[in-house]
Amino acid sequence: MLGYLLPQQIEEVLASELVGRIGCHADDETYVIPISYGYDGTYVYCHTTEGKKLQMMRKNPKICFQVDNMKDMGNWKSVLLQGQFEEVKEKEQRTAAMQVLVDRHLPIISSSKTHLGEHWPFSPDNLNDINGVVFRIAIHHKTGRFESSEASPSIPG
Repeated sequence: MLGYLLPQQIEEVLASELVGRIGCHADDETYVIPISYGYDGTYVYCHTTEGKKLQMMRKNPKICFQVDNMKDMGNWKSVLLQGQFEEVKEKEQRTAAMQVLVDRHLPIISSSKTHLGEHWPFSPDNLNDINGVVFRIAIHHKTGRFESSEASPSIPG
């Protein structure tokens, strides 16, 4: 059965996953790249280094963000967000954003890209001592789809 995720199901997917994909577009080029993230119910937070995605998002802050929860090819959930890239530079906001990222439950075996500093799994007393760029996605619109071999509530669409 294919269907649309309910708002609560969308929130569950966003809160439970660790990696999503950012889609951005600038200078006649579209770029999609995976990134680890944290979600606080309002914003999606990310930590990265300077590079192509930041250059593109700074030029055109309208982006999309996609997250999957996939058990197998017949049982999956997918969430798509439309939003606005916002670089977090102010010290208190950056600390709060980093705390969302630090509070994620990462698996013991994980990629260095999900680690927020050289001392992972520990963090410094001052989260602003962690180098890199912190940004958030201000969410304007959320949608979600699913496929399930079991009956699940759906919204006709």
